[in-house]
Amino acid sequence: MVCYSNFASRLVAESSKKNDHDSFLSSVPIHIVTNASQLPKELRRPSPERQLVIGFDSEGVNLSRRGSLCILQIATSHAIYIVDVIKGGKDLMNACKPALESAYITKVIHDCKRDSEALYFQFGIKLHNVMDTQIAYSLLQEQLGLGQPSDDCISFIGLLADRRFCGISYLEKKEVCSLLQQDPRYWTYRPFTEQMIHAAVDDVRFLLYIHHKIMERLNEQSMWKLAVRGTLYCRCFCVTEYGFADWPSIPSVSGDFFMNGKVPEEEILSMVNVPSGKMGCIIGKKGSSIQAQIIIGGDRGPYDKVFIIGPATQARKGEALLRGLLDHTYY
Repeated sequence: MVCYSNFASRLVAESSKKNDHDSFLSSVPIHIVTNASQLPKELRRPSPERQLVIGFDSEGVNLSRRGSLCILQIATSHAIYIVDVIKGGKDLMNACKPALESAYITKVIHDCKRDSEALYFQFGIKLHNVMDTQIAYSLLQEQLGLGQPSDDCISFIGLLADRRFCGISYLEKKEVCSLLQQDPRYWTYRPFTEQMIHAAVDDVRFLLYIHHKIMERLNEQSMWKLAVRGTLYCRCFCVTEYGFADWPSIPSVSGDFFMNGKVPEEEILSMVNVPSGKMGCIIGKKGSSIQAQIIIGGDRGPYDKVFIIGPATQARKGEALLRGLLDHTYY
């Protein structure tokens, strides 16, 4: 079992102190990685004998298949690594690939869709075995009977502010978002400024603690849904002309996995092709009565597809609803 709760608890404690960045940076090793040899062995050579949980995020310019991936952030139980993709290039990303695709390393991330898309189309990496905290939060709310609209996804700032997990104000994130709007090439500049390092670290330093706090609250059915939906969200924007044929299989279980023997409904990823100029018929319909997530690529694409993720019955219901809307526009 990975021992990370004490480390993560210390990070949360640090956040309540004055000058918390300086205190944190002086107490936890932060490594700027430009060469594969600077990565820890457990990331370069994943092993079933040493299964890990890591915090993970990435930053770039217009993060998507068409943008530029600039850095990866990895938080382990003992250090934080900022992987400089611009300096390290393809060789460094090839060294990161085993960890990112490994079933033995759980990647804790908030909203994996664009990160996965950028990794896949820019470096051929299929992000696998993620624990997406955005999905986990929605499942916990559902489990507690505090459901939210299917298109109302919590932000990372909102998640950190929730007292059940961290109860931390993340004002610096808003500042960086403002800078990114002013200069989208923010993450391309070298050397890293102190502000860039702070921002990169802040996006991953609490993820292990959040993982610990959420997982202790989820029941077995929610945990299974979390694993399946994480797999589906990773491949969501990664569709090619061959579909998802080369991606890892979706997690499946038998009734023996659940204490009550009741297997939950199959979860699927459904896709609707949208004719040119018709996306406006779909936008605004995401809050429909179906209990599934309807995902639109927006200004980063894909521009001609809508994705639906959820229980098979609800996903197919959503697909039929959207196809009906599109058909109606022809009359």
